[in-house]
Amino acid sequence: MKNVVILGSTGSIGRNALEVIKNFQNRFKVLGLAAKSNITMLEKQIREFSPSFVAVADEEKSNLLREKFKGIEIITGIEGVCELAKLKEADIVISAIVGAAGLLPTLEAVKAGKTLGLANKESLVLAGELIKKEAKKSRAKIIPVDSEHSAVFQCINGCNRPYIRKIWLTASGGPFRGRKKHQMEHVTVQEALNHPKWKMGKRITIDSATLMNKGFEVIEAHHLFDIAVDNIGVLIHPQSIVHCLVEFIDGTYLAQISNPDMKAPIALALSLPERLSDIIKPIDWSITNELRFELPDTEAFPCLRLAYEAIKIGGTMPAVLNAADEIAVEAFLEGKLKFNDIHLIIKKVMDAHSVSPAENIDEIFKADSWARKFAKKEIEG
Repeated sequence: MKNVVILGSTGSIGRNALEVIKNFQNRFKVLGLAAKSNITMLEKQIREFSPSFVAVADEEKSNLLREKFKGIEIITGIEGVCELAKLKEADIVISAIVGAAGLLPTLEAVKAGKTLGLANKESLVLAGELIKKEAKKSRAKIIPVDSEHSAVFQCINGCNRPYIRKIWLTASGGPFRGRKKHQMEHVTVQEALNHPKWKMGKRITIDSATLMNKGFEVIEAHHLFDIAVDNIGVLIHPQSIVHCLVEFIDGTYLAQISNPDMKAPIALALSLPERLSDIIKPIDWSITNELRFELPDTEAFPCLRLAYEAIKIGGTMPAVLNAADEIAVEAFLEGKLKFNDIHLIIKKVMDAHSVSPAENIDEIFKADSWARKFAKKEIEG
C-alpha cells in the first residue's frame, strides 16, 4: 500500500489521480490533499478519500473546513502545502499545482527525498538546475506526469544516452493549427479556450493555443532528461496518439502511443515499477487510419521560439519567461490584450531583463517578481 499526497487535488491532474486511486484502493491510500481555494470540491474529496492531512493555501477558507472536519489535521498557507509535500509517511507526492505557486512545495518534496510525480512543469522552467541539484543530494526520484515527458521516460528507460540523437515532443497544434499570424489578429477568448483535445485550466489552455506550453515542455525535457536543447524538437500531431518520438543515431525511432488520456501517465507514476491494468481504452485501429506530423510555424506561434531563446540564455531568463507569460495570458483572458500581443509583452520583458545565475530560490523569485511588475506596466501602458 502506497501513501499518496496530491498537491493541487482539485485541478485536472489531481482529479484524474484520484480517479485512478479510487479504482485501486487496495494499492493506494490518500494520505494528504492540498488545494488553493476550491473547498467545495475539496470537501467532496475529503469525504470520499478520508485523508489524514489537508492543506488549503487560502487561510480564510481553511477555517471553514476545520468547522466541518474535526478529526483531520488542516494546515494553511503555502507553508502548510510545503509541510504536506514533505510528510514522512508519504511514499509518493503528486505535484499538480498550476504555475509558479507549485515551485516551493515541489522543491520541499525533492529536498525530503520523496518520489515525485511531477505535473507542475513551471518548477523545472523556473528552477530546473536547482531542483536537479537538490534531487541528487536527497536521492529523490522524479517521475514525469505530463503525457509527453512520461512518453519519453518510457522510451529511453534502459537506453544508452549516447545513442539518442534527438527527442521529439508532439503537440496537437491547439485550436489555431494551420492559421497564419494575421488570421489570429481578432480571435476571441472563447475561441482560444476551445482546445480540440484537452479540457484544462484557462492558463494552460491559452498556453497551448500560443504553443508556449510546448515551449515550457521543451525546457522541462531539457532538465528531466539532460538532453541539449538543440536536440529537442516539436512536431504538430493533430491525432494526439503519438506522444513522443525518440530518434537514435542509427536513424531509427521509438514512439510511445496511446489514446490521449492523462490517467495513463498518472497511473504509471503511481505504480512504478509496475503497470496497472485497464487504465485507458486501447486504440481502435479499425478507425484510426491516419497519423500526420508537421513542423510548427514559429512565425505564427512565436512563443515557442521565445521559450527556446530563454533556456539557451539560461539563468533567471526562464523564470522571467514564465512570469511574463502568466501576466500576459491573464491580461488576454480579461480582455486587456489581443491574442497576437501576448508574445510581444513577453519579448519586451525578456529584452529588458538583466540575467543573473539561478543559484538559489531567492534569486529566482526576485526575477519572477520583477518580470510580473514589468509586464503589468507594459500592458497598462
